[in-house]
Amino acid sequence: MPSKDGEIKMDFKLTEEQMEIKRAAREFAEKEFTPELALEYDQREEFPTELYRKAAKLGFTSMRIPQQYDGQGYGVLEECIVVEEFCRVDPGLGVAVSLGNLMVPDVLLKHGTDEQKEKYIPPLARGEKIAAAAFTEPEHGSDITRMDSTAVKNGDEWIINGSKQFITNAPIADTFIILCQTDPNATPPHRGQSLFLAEKGMPGLEATKLHGKMGIKPCVTGSLAMSDLHVSAKNLVGELNKGFYYALELFDGTRITVAAQAVGMAQGAFEKALNYAKTRKQFGQPVFNFQAVSFKLAEMAIKIETARLLTYKAAWTYDREKPNAVATSMAKAYASRVAMEVTDDAIQIFGGYGYLADYHVERFHRCAKITEIYEGTSEIQKLTIANFLAK
Repeated sequence: MPSKDGEIKMDFKLTEEQMEIKRAAREFAEKEFTPELALEYDQREEFPTELYRKAAKLGFTSMRIPQQYDGQGYGVLEECIVVEEFCRVDPGLGVAVSLGNLMVPDVLLKHGTDEQKEKYIPPLARGEKIAAAAFTEPEHGSDITRMDSTAVKNGDEWIINGSKQFITNAPIADTFIILCQTDPNATPPHRGQSLFLAEKGMPGLEATKLHGKMGIKPCVTGSLAMSDLHVSAKNLVGELNKGFYYALELFDGTRITVAAQAVGMAQGAFEKALNYAKTRKQFGQPVFNFQAVSFKLAEMAIKIETARLLTYKAAWTYDREKPNAVATSMAKAYASRVAMEVTDDAIQIFGGYGYLADYHVERFHRCAKITEIYEGTSEIQKLTIANFLAK
């Protein structure tokens, strides 16, 4: 709040309402994400449908969706609080549950027609349906400035052909949003890209599950093939040839929640390591008493708190309708690096036990790696920051 002299005062405390959201999310996750269940879903590589529906019923999966579309009407910061708490308890289940309506509502809320909003958003908010955003392509990865997938106008329809890779929820999604090249002559190519809605069961749309992932195994991933997929002209989202810009706008928000995933994973692994260090005895005393261990834990705590501050700042900025790509990229790049370092240190503190699945910290490390990759690799985040510095 501005002070009497007009200066803006900083307040690092969450509001009481935000604290209540944090407590509720933690209570839900600790009750539902049991270690045994987390290990089971990790081994089966299966989406936790019932857990997702429970979380959706309580509003945890629709934090940023307005109430008029059956959501909670909060901002990115509140969503980050929930995601952090979920991933703190278990990274695989936390990511899977928090990404059930991935990206589709965000795009439609800003650029969709009233008809599109009414049709697609409420079922996603209620957890009745699952969404997938198909941007990444086999040949281009994080670089979405070029699309091999094409959409060609044919009367009142668009005919889509191409393939997508590493698409979260692809094998189980009901609703898809697909980025395609609609103007093959555009220079540069990204000026000729558009977004389209598609639905499960449409002829010409086929999803295939990818197996054997390193981490976040309950969050199923797949490839998507479009072979003469016909979609109505009504399924174009926003303006023609604006898809690339909508995608960048979208990432300014979703990358912050990935940073929150990373913070949660780091926090969860840290807490396990801290508890272990205080109870595990060597030479007649807890290993925490050895400076090599206690200093390592101190460094872990510093890194996590720094990552959390960067993440919350990016979310706070976004919620004031001032999306900042640099703040977002800094938060994601740093938090994901911290998640890798802290989860690695946690395994080291556990020693040989940390390498065993039954002690759970190895799963945190496996899951943390994806935060450096999806929603734009760490290299893409550094490119964004470097481009800003160059200007």
